[in-house]
Amino acid sequence: MDHPAVHALSGHTVRHMKKCHIAYLVCTAALAGSALGAAPPVHHRAVHVVHPGQSIQKAVDAAAAGDTVLLTRGTYRQSVNMTASGVTLRGTSRRGVILSPAPATKKKAPNSCAEAGNGICVVGTKARKVEDVTIADLTVSGFTKNGIHATATDGLTVRHVTAAKNGVWGIATEGSVRGVYRDNTARDNGDAGLFLANTIKEEQGATDTKGTIVARNRLEGNRIGVTVRRLRNLTLARNHLTANCAGVFVVGDENKPKAGLVTVRDNRIVKNNKSCPKTARLDAIQGSGIVLTGAEDSLITRNVITGNAGASPLSGGIVLFKSIVGAASERNRISDNRLRDNAPADLVDADTGKGNTFERNDCRASRPTGLC
Repeated sequence: MDHPAVHALSGHTVRHMKKCHIAYLVCTAALAGSALGAAPPVHHRAVHVVHPGQSIQKAVDAAAAGDTVLLTRGTYRQSVNMTASGVTLRGTSRRGVILSPAPATKKKAPNSCAEAGNGICVVGTKARKVEDVTIADLTVSGFTKNGIHATATDGLTVRHVTAAKNGVWGIATEGSVRGVYRDNTARDNGDAGLFLANTIKEEQGATDTKGTIVARNRLEGNRIGVTVRRLRNLTLARNHLTANCAGVFVVGDENKPKAGLVTVRDNRIVKNNKSCPKTARLDAIQGSGIVLTGAEDSLITRNVITGNAGASPLSGGIVLFKSIVGAASERNRISDNRLRDNAPADLVDADTGKGNTFERNDCRASRPTGLC
């Protein structure tokens, strides 16, 4: 049988084209169909509804890109591992849909997320990031490690989620880009409410997040409200941070590229005076508003920072501090912030880095003097 491409040059096709002059639209469609073949089937987005007592994991495993796994009101004592792109996991109510750990048992954990002590995991690889996953409108609480832990994601959105009383981090990401973390509450978690890092277990230079956004979140009662560790190119905006040991940490080290290009703007950072003991990597902390350590080329602007007071070397409203490995903070701009009643001072520059500037800040006390 001749290939259709041969017929395209035959007299038969010429006669056919003359007929098409009479019925142009119909014949054009016929020719296109014969040349290109049938169109591929279109996936219709599905909603997989899960009720308490049913397996969220089974619904997630059955979902395709564009699908939503919808959790109805109730408590789900289980963990969920998400590895497919384009899937949305959401509850019908943030307060009414709760994920908590499964009861202790001698049986093997049902998935790697549960085995690690996490609530929801979104897991990609270095070779293939998981793309465009959304988690929304639910609570993750009481897990021994993290409420949500995402690795190697692109375009992850976490919104209207409460992460409370988890052993380490409320919401944590590593090796991820273009994330959006908006309108969440993280409270009373063992370490950071929101933790964003290049990688947790390896030493390497900072990762470009390609514009990750952390916005309009409420972070309270954690060790640190938001930790940004060894990352570049992201924005923290319009968050409310209170009752943590520290509000915001931007952390770098000696690796290249260096952490930086972080914008911290329009946040309210109030009375972060909880006391936390020293750890292997960090001094005791209390009363820290924003701390930059080993970071470069960042902008700290238009924040309201009040009532953060403590006796730690890291205490104060906005603090520049040399990193644990001695890396200096350089070329950071601290401008147009309003600071009141922070102790030992509103602005503290305890770093030896060059090119850091303090401009138009409304404050009353600084160390050294003259920064206000």
